[in-house]
Amino acid sequence: MTAINPLIFREYDVRGLVGRDLHRDAVVLLGKGYATLVAASGVRTVALGRDCRLSSPGFRDAIAEGLLSAGLHVIDVGVCPTPLLYFAIHHFGADGGVMITGSHNPPEFNGFKLCVGTGTLYGERIQELRRVIERGAFLEGKGEIVSREILSEYRKFVAGNLSIPRKIKVVVDAGNGTAGAVAPALFREMGMEVTELFCDPDGRFPNHFPDPTVPENLRFLVEKVREVGADVGVGYDGDADRIGAVDEKGNVIYGDYLLVLFAREILSRKPGAAIISEVKSSQNLYDDIARHGGRPVMWKAGHSLIKAKMKEEDAELAGEMSGHVFFRDRYLGFDDAIYASARLFEILAKEGRPLSALLSDL
Repeated sequence: MTAINPLIFREYDVRGLVGRDLHRDAVVLLGKGYATLVAASGVRTVALGRDCRLSSPGFRDAIAEGLLSAGLHVIDVGVCPTPLLYFAIHHFGADGGVMITGSHNPPEFNGFKLCVGTGTLYGERIQELRRVIERGAFLEGKGEIVSREILSEYRKFVAGNLSIPRKIKVVVDAGNGTAGAVAPALFREMGMEVTELFCDPDGRFPNHFPDPTVPENLRFLVEKVREVGADVGVGYDGDADRIGAVDEKGNVIYGDYLLVLFAREILSRKPGAAIISEVKSSQNLYDDIARHGGRPVMWKAGHSLIKAKMKEEDAELAGEMSGHVFFRDRYLGFDDAIYASARLFEILAKEGRPLSALLSDL
């Protein structure tokens, strides 16, 4: 049997260098192993999505082969942001999902986020997956694969559940990631005036690295916001589960201060709600949540850990400095940077004050 590099099994995903760590045979094994592992949890049908990296189409074919050979049925939703894979699991009633994405890593890398429900496997479960693959005793079956469109369903859901009473001017930097296929059209549908930056998906990421937590990667966004006089600018990582934002002056709004805005709006309607963040967030965030009648909860960093803690605490909102933002309030509880952007626009449109002014008391 083909050997598989044990180092690709990370804390929150499976990830490695294309060609060396991740190649067709290894990815087929990954599909077989995942299908065998999650069958015990009742997983029979999974959604399958992929990012725009050059290696992702081939890995789609390979992992689908593995999944089908172990008896799983597959709903292929094509190229999409990671949050739309989670949305597809919910929308189609799938039992789990596989997202092929290298996220914010360099183009020569790729990876896999593996779900049961919309919760991602992490920690010991990923090591369990490694052991299943190393044993090589896979389930056998004959699954079926169908292709389904999800982008328009997602746009319909988000636009139909948010209310933006006036047009605001926004700049969107998709960093040549998958957000470009979704965010500009959605925001225009919701009445925004949109200026696009690098919204053509290109797995080589030719303009800048798709990681909005690094200020250098937001420099084009900052410049364009100032140039066009926008109310706000938003940027995304390669698979659009992390958001970066800048105010109308071009100042970067970090993850904890974004969470302040979202928490205040939620607590105005749901006093006493639990709001979760992590140890790298400032004390200002936790104090502000308490001051506005919320229950602040500090937890460990890591999107899988945060999702689990949200269920435990029955929290309405969670977020990290890395730009992951999770809404259970009016949404589905997973990290979605495009949805978070729309919530930010809604706040701006309703408040009628500049973004910088909304945070001036911190």
